Amino acid sequence: MNLGNNLFQARKKAGLSQETVAEKLGVSRQTISKWETDETLPDIYQSKKLSKLYNLSLDNLIEFDVELNEIEKEIEKSSEDRDKKIDWTKAWGKKYPVLISYQNKVNIPKYAKEIRRLFNNLEKEYGYSELDAMLVLKDILAHEYLDNKRNK
Repeated sequence: MNLGNNLFQARKKAGLSQETVAEKLGVSRQTISKWETDETLPDIYQSKKLSKLYNLSLDNLIEFDVELNEIEKEIEKSSEDRDKKIDWTKAWGKKYPVLISYQNKVNIPKYAKEIRRLFNNLEKEYGYSELDAMLVLKDILAHEYLDNKRNK
């Protein structure tokens, strides 16, 4: 995405018109249009005002991705009760079929025992709850996967 499109998407997501944004920033509607079509760029002062108006950090405004923004908002809205209603294996299994098929191939008790040991170590050494220990292990695993993938 380019900056102009990011500005357009962020403005639309905020539910604001070009006229409203222009009025709040003290510029013309045409200026907003030129920013959104990459004809010109807002200066840093105006960019900071835009980020506040759109309730985004300056970094997030520059790299605004409406789909990523939607995912982040859904994560913020999630709750333990809602999560209990979702079969995450089935949901993710649509994209990654291995999640549906591995149960018949993998020696689950063997891996579960090792994972339980790691859970217990994190709980004991760092005082994490079981949920926090799971999240830490998941994050470490994801980083290891990505680091290994980059190093190949």
